[in-house]
Amino acid sequence: MWRGGPAVLVLLVALWLGAGTALAEGRVALVIGNSDYQAVGALENPRNDALDISVALEGLGFDVILGRDLTREGMLRTTGEFAEAARDADVALFYYAGHGFQVGGQNYLIPTDAAITRATEAVTETVAITDILRAMGQAKGLKLVILDACRDNPFGATLAGDPALGSGLARIGTEADFLFVYATQPGNVAYDGTGRNSFFTGALLNHLYTPGQQISELMIAVRRDVMTATGGQQVPWENSSLTRQFAFDTSPPGLSEESLFYQVASSLRDEALMSLYLDRYPQGAHVGDALAYLETGTRTRSLDMTNPEAEAEKLWTLAQRSRIRPLLQVYLDRYPKGSHADEARQLLALLPDLDDTTPGALCDRLATHPRDATAGNSGVPYERLQQNAVAAIRACSAAVTQSPNLPHYIALLARATAASGDLSRAIDLYQTAAARGDLRAMVSLAQLKESGNGMAQDIPGAMALYEQAAAGGSSDAMINLAVTLFEGKDLPKDADRAIALLRRASDEGSAKATFNLGVLAQDGAVGKPGDALDYFRRAARDGEYDSYRAAAILLDEGRGVARDPGEAANLLLRGAAEDGGAVLADLTRNAAEWSKDTIAQVQLRLAAAGLYASDVDGQPGPAFNAALEQWRGGGFDAEILTDRDQ
Repeated sequence: MWRGGPAVLVLLVALWLGAGTALAEGRVALVIGNSDYQAVGALENPRNDALDISVALEGLGFDVILGRDLTREGMLRTTGEFAEAARDADVALFYYAGHGFQVGGQNYLIPTDAAITRATEAVTETVAITDILRAMGQAKGLKLVILDACRDNPFGATLAGDPALGSGLARIGTEADFLFVYATQPGNVAYDGTGRNSFFTGALLNHLYTPGQQISELMIAVRRDVMTATGGQQVPWENSSLTRQFAFDTSPPGLSEESLFYQVASSLRDEALMSLYLDRYPQGAHVGDALAYLETGTRTRSLDMTNPEAEAEKLWTLAQRSRIRPLLQVYLDRYPKGSHADEARQLLALLPDLDDTTPGALCDRLATHPRDATAGNSGVPYERLQQNAVAAIRACSAAVTQSPNLPHYIALLARATAASGDLSRAIDLYQTAAARGDLRAMVSLAQLKESGNGMAQDIPGAMALYEQAAAGGSSDAMINLAVTLFEGKDLPKDADRAIALLRRASDEGSAKATFNLGVLAQDGAVGKPGDALDYFRRAARDGEYDSYRAAAILLDEGRGVARDPGEAANLLLRGAAEDGGAVLADLTRNAAEWSKDTIAQVQLRLAAAGLYASDVDGQPGPAFNAALEQWRGGGFDAEILTDRDQ
């Protein structure tokens, strides 16, 4: 065992809007959002979705043609404009939100003035996606399509008897360098959101500005967040013929949004932002640091920013990435004439208040399980939910009424009810939500059956629920089943299937599963010992920050991989900035466990960041410890690490 270890999205050319970085050229987008339909039911989100996506794409360097609530004539006109603009574009992107359906395997987008009284008008009153593809076909580069339009037939009985009419949208296939992204699986129906944006577009907006994230990784993150927000009822889908990989943001992989938030609050010495950090990340890696800052007035870990432009850029990066109103307001208050002031005002005008009191938003904020954390919601610890159980029950009850077709809110109501002490009622709610397909309800109910808490112990029933939830895509269910299969107690021992479950959970974005595969690999149970390094790196990238230390140990010792003190130092410094404090404690209290070569490489990087001025000799000391604390408190610099990456 290793030392101290626990057992269609659209392709965009990668960009970084940081200081001094030029934008690539030749990117155009057509963005349409139709909400105000004249003859069929209006939709709440598409107008907002289109506007918000257009702003985000402009921030990423796209020339955007925006159309909202367009008639058929308007859609055809803007498509013509798009065709002309896309002719010489390196990237042509099309985004649509609104009603859409398929007839005979062909997809049609519905203008606001569509008036269909019989099935034969379905084609003439709409816009075929093939018309859009034809407009994009002349583009010399990438052709990218996002369809948040997989809603069911809006014309009711008029088309209900047409045998050619299918549910949702049909899968589209075409030549190389197209990427189609659907808000849900082809043939399935997507949900409107309960707030400003749809579930799909909201997740997309929350991940667009993640630095260094490849498009495949982005789609995994978006899919995971949408599945979480809908209890597994909606699964975004893509159909790709891409011949190369891209990222929205080609800057070096930086800090997680959470760690960046803490560092900005610490660097700015802003107690309001530090309190906001604690509210947003109640189980965050920097909670201890933040509490010490607020409760004792400790300021020793914050970094004196001597470069106002760098300070402004860091704050803007966080504000743009997190889409949090108070951060945008802080930026404008500090830099009313800053280089991003106009963008900040534009984004501020779009975003809902942080204390969005719509039932769905409030229920999510008060009752979400931490294992269901998304980019916009880190979840609530059970102890905190107990303190707010009455408010959570009230909000989630209203959300159930508002969105009766989403069992997700029944599952959240069950968790809030359990926190209030009424376990019997909570079990009834969990059973209702599980019967309607909610994945978290299945896992929670399985755990109650497994432990016999509040009900008779039922191991076979628990295993059946885990199996059902795993089949539906629950990573927690896959991991629980894998552990059970490794143990061979409640199910026959089956290491091969357990490993297959962990691989699937890892492929679908579970950092915990990826970390466990790393532990198994280093012990020779999965692949080769050298594979452990890749698993640990992936797990760290996806949020299991203890993996930085695990990967650094392999490189420091040369265990299963070539010894590389420089890369070990890179990983240790990432861990020191991201994890709960374990790497900082290890390097400051137990530095003798690390080779002098690796410690010297850490010192070299801290010196390059302007935090360490003593000898680069592999010997720890007070100056080394202080530099590490400053690095964690606001001095992280991805460029310092990237320049030295092997």
